[in-house]
Amino acid sequence: MRKHMLTVAIVAACAGISHGAVAEEQGTTSVGGKAYLDFTDIDQKSNGAKTASSGIGVDVKRFYLGVTHGFDDMWSANLTTDFNYVSNDSETQVFVKKAYLQAKFSDAAVVRLGSADMPWIPFVEDLYGYRYVENTFIDRLKFGNSADWGAHVGGKAMDGMVNYALSAVNGNGYKNPTRSKSVDLEGRVGVMPIKDLNLAVDFYNGKLGNDVEGATTANTASRWDLVAAYAFSRANVGAEYFSAKNFTKSAITTGPEDKADGYSIWGSVNATDTVAVFARYDQAKPSKDVASSLKDTYYNIGVSYKARKDVDLALAYKNEKVDNGSISTSNGTIGGTSDGKYSEIGVWTQVKF
Repeated sequence: MRKHMLTVAIVAACAGISHGAVAEEQGTTSVGGKAYLDFTDIDQKSNGAKTASSGIGVDVKRFYLGVTHGFDDMWSANLTTDFNYVSNDSETQVFVKKAYLQAKFSDAAVVRLGSADMPWIPFVEDLYGYRYVENTFIDRLKFGNSADWGAHVGGKAMDGMVNYALSAVNGNGYKNPTRSKSVDLEGRVGVMPIKDLNLAVDFYNGKLGNDVEGATTANTASRWDLVAAYAFSRANVGAEYFSAKNFTKSAITTGPEDKADGYSIWGSVNATDTVAVFARYDQAKPSKDVASSLKDTYYNIGVSYKARKDVDLALAYKNEKVDNGSISTSNGTIGGTSDGKYSEIGVWTQVKF
């Protein structure tokens, strides 16, 4: 509660600063935000019976409010709060998502200390382009964190042809800054061999914040990721693959070992300068050893409209099926003792300021 009150107080103080850059004797301060909202109808079933999560409602999946202060060309600091309300959760939450000090030595060497973007999920979000409709693949299946507390370094070289990011973090994600006896490592290397073509590989290794004093861990989590995406003025296509080992608390703390893998394919075509048609298909085996028959299949399809520079709208349909069990996703827990189905239709929007 005290953390939430402190966050609200900080947000209220920031509201007094006008949008944009404010010149100060000791640097510049800017305030901005981003919101993901939707008005949809959900039909969710577990073992053939409709669940309480079904129905019509409005969600504010994310509302980020950020303040960045630049002390000079090298030093800056950022605070970004994360608010969300999901109707089937019946609760409102406020977190500090990012809070870091940054030193930019050059475009090839940017260092951040605190809670900052992790190397993989935000990178793929930029390639995908429809985060406001759905989380990216491993984020949707909760096989990674978009931000975490630790030390981060990244940058670009060779006129942007090569990019990299490396993070040494606590492993619990930005919502839980608890210390551990060891740090988790995640690193990404990407190349752009030709204009508009992005290729990248990522690796994660650690205890996911479970290596705390007084506790023992049986295994270590690891994950490999690959992505290829090609975007130009009229179309955007991409594919992501992941392979993970022991990426659950039970696998790390007590065992037995478990594996998971899957792939995601997406694409969009711009019919006009403001209207696009998009689609995506995901398939994953979340527990190949412990629950080998468990399978997740997801797809979405829709039409997006850029109402203005900072406002995007999408009319879309989502469908997800979980066979032979249940899993936790960004849309809630789907499945049951046998299977589960999830479908959602409505309007999604992204607002930036």
